[in-house]
Amino acid sequence: MPSRSSISLPIPVLLTVRELDQGGVERDVAKIAQYLDRALFDPHVATYFAHGLRYEELKEAGIPIMQMPVRSIFSPKAAQSAFRLRQYIQTHRIQVVHSYDVSGILAVPVARLARVPVVIGSQLSYRSLLDSRTQFLLRAVDPIADAILANCEAIRKYLIESEGLKPDRVEMCYNGVETDVFFPAPAVSKPDVLDKNAITIGSVCALRHEKNLGLLIEAFARVRNAGTGPKMQLLFVGSGVERESLEQRAKDLGILDSTIFIPATRDVATWLRAIDIFVLPSYSEAFSNSLLEALACGCAAIASRVGGSPEMIGDDERGLLFESNNCDDLSSKLSRLVHDSELRKTLGARAAAFAKEKLSIEIAARTTGAIYSKWLQRKVKGFNRDEPSSQ
Repeated sequence: MPSRSSISLPIPVLLTVRELDQGGVERDVAKIAQYLDRALFDPHVATYFAHGLRYEELKEAGIPIMQMPVRSIFSPKAAQSAFRLRQYIQTHRIQVVHSYDVSGILAVPVARLARVPVVIGSQLSYRSLLDSRTQFLLRAVDPIADAILANCEAIRKYLIESEGLKPDRVEMCYNGVETDVFFPAPAVSKPDVLDKNAITIGSVCALRHEKNLGLLIEAFARVRNAGTGPKMQLLFVGSGVERESLEQRAKDLGILDSTIFIPATRDVATWLRAIDIFVLPSYSEAFSNSLLEALACGCAAIASRVGGSPEMIGDDERGLLFESNNCDDLSSKLSRLVHDSELRKTLGARAAAFAKEKLSIEIAARTTGAIYSKWLQRKVKGFNRDEPSSQ
């Protein structure tokens, strides 16, 4: 184990992730790497796929990026990548390896073999979304890590009660939002593709099955076809495998003329500010970045009562919750907000204030840094630099 004299500030830290394109985990890695205190930490990133939205963002920020060209953990390239990763760790004297998503299957054992003082995994969603082999491999490397990071109390509880981790090995840090980017605009000018006179109901996320966006299409159709409220339009911003089936669903329900699809974009805040009612109907969710960003932009939000969404929204304090996959409940909540502009304003204002005060990216980065220091203090003889917690 290294002595205190072998670790000097800033402490080299390596964050690993499968890819760096769109997606919540990729966003978390990119933002934490950029917002860690550079006086205390020297961040590096390793990824299987060296391209994508977040890859370019990290390059622009000057964060060193190492590629591990792995397509399968059982391929010959996995062994080569493991060797390269170990070399990188040793060359840069990495003191903390923090793995995200399935990259931990490779990174955690390699970091341990390289005798990295602190090795941390992350679990930012429910493992039921993964195939059985990946679940097995993640559980196999859990005991090798010093700690596993959860992004909300719901996932922390899941890791302890369902995955059998000891409570003192589970750390918790909420995701953070850039409140200088995501904030309510005093006057909103909607993009030209939108009807300026219609209430915009929308969702900004990857178009994947677990987001359950077909439920939103059905609820929108019910409320619009009731014909008793103001003009409405439905907006989806994101890309993914569900795009074609969602368009077909909207066509089948006769609302395709009121439904707009915009591909994934870096300019998320502009689209969120154009949304009057943000809806996240996922049947599985942890601590959604898209919901967090919507709250920060002052959207009136509706989310399914799953994962960490109740922790963000509270008991109807900063938005409305509906029972997962219950179209009647979602339609009722949606109709309520469509017809009550004052409630929309109240919920949106509370949500934006909460995001700014409690869930900023600066808070998340400080908390993550405090976790690194805590475990370094436990593992490295003589390491005793106090790091105040932000929570």
